[in-house]
Amino acid sequence: MITSRAFAGRRYAVLGLARSGLATVEALVASGAGVTAWDDREEARDAAMALGADIGNPLDIDLIGFAGVVVSPGVPLNRHPIAAHARDAHVPVIGDIELFAEARSELPPHKVVGITGTNGKSTVTALIAHMLESAGVPVLMGGNIGLPILTREPLPEAGVYVLELSSFQIDLAHSLACDVAVLTNISPDHLDRYDGFEGYVASKARLFSLQHRDQVAIIATDDDPSKMIASRVNHRLHRVSAKDIDPVDQARWPALQGPHNAQNAVCAIAACRVLGLDDEAIERGLATFRSLPHRMELVGEARGARWYNDSKATNAASAAPALAAFPPAPDQRLHWIAGGQAKGDGLTACRPWFGHVKRAYLIGEAMAPFAAEIGDAIAIERSGDLASAVAQAAAAVQPGDIVLLSPACASFDQFKDYEARGEAFRAAVEALGA
Repeated sequence: MITSRAFAGRRYAVLGLARSGLATVEALVASGAGVTAWDDREEARDAAMALGADIGNPLDIDLIGFAGVVVSPGVPLNRHPIAAHARDAHVPVIGDIELFAEARSELPPHKVVGITGTNGKSTVTALIAHMLESAGVPVLMGGNIGLPILTREPLPEAGVYVLELSSFQIDLAHSLACDVAVLTNISPDHLDRYDGFEGYVASKARLFSLQHRDQVAIIATDDDPSKMIASRVNHRLHRVSAKDIDPVDQARWPALQGPHNAQNAVCAIAACRVLGLDDEAIERGLATFRSLPHRMELVGEARGARWYNDSKATNAASAAPALAAFPPAPDQRLHWIAGGQAKGDGLTACRPWFGHVKRAYLIGEAMAPFAAEIGDAIAIERSGDLASAVAQAAAAVQPGDIVLLSPACASFDQFKDYEARGEAFRAAVEALGA
């Protein structure tokens, strides 16, 4: 694991003991820190105590003298009382990414790439890591993807840590100076956690304000908020755009089709060039990259159609590029499964691509409002649930058609998370046979 002498002899509170919380407890205790940990679940508290932590709710103890309160990114700082309690004690509220940043000085010489954005950050993170690994560079992927960063073995000299960073993780970081920081795009999301859209944009912008003057910012300026952030960067800046990608080149990258993946690719290419990869290594990585699970993932062919799992598209802005990826050829061929627990942004971002859709199959709590919003623009089925939507699409497809699960909604009305929804889709498609 990653430890640091900087933590020794200091005391931390850890609130939330899921995977990253327990990893934080273990790393802090191994570094010689004192830890007071809490979770509402008794089994989680028992696990933390077995690692050497004291048990106590940070809300109920005097935090004066603590070095930090480490919280999960899922803790809403705009509503949770821990924020005010820590502020009154003059104790910073941080996350495990901040602890990683504070431990960096003791790691072998390395680089850190941080990737944020409303959509595409998981793909860009995985793509950069894949291209580096394919070129023989020691690489570790973490942050909002993969295993908690503090559980990982430190990289050897000249390694690269590639971190997907949500806005919540950036909010909890105070000294994370990324050698390369990447912004894919910005559209409204998580507005329940911020003071309007401006607060959400400001959270993304912080990643660049934490950089030093000799570090590099890479920003895709295909939307106005990203352009605004780029205009305020006063250190090394590379502006990129999906329009920079030649469609002839993109055709050689099987897992990176569609305009959203052109943006993902151009961000990753720019980052890898800054890190010293040549064009041959970059091309090899692009051509051999495989889609992430639940993100425009081809799960198979059935009834003559190709079936794509894009369950991670939990808002309309994320679903829109998936619709854009399948234009009529020459006729409409796209069957779209959408719905779930709506986030309040409706389908406005998807509307420019309604003409690509042959039929929509609506599910979950959003079924009725989505049907009303679509109106007569698309033929629809009120499927209700995912299994029914798959069965109805299977009965309707013709050879060469596409069936796309890209819900534009959260999953929590019918599933534990977007991954469970995607796995249910995969199982339903596999049950259809060829």
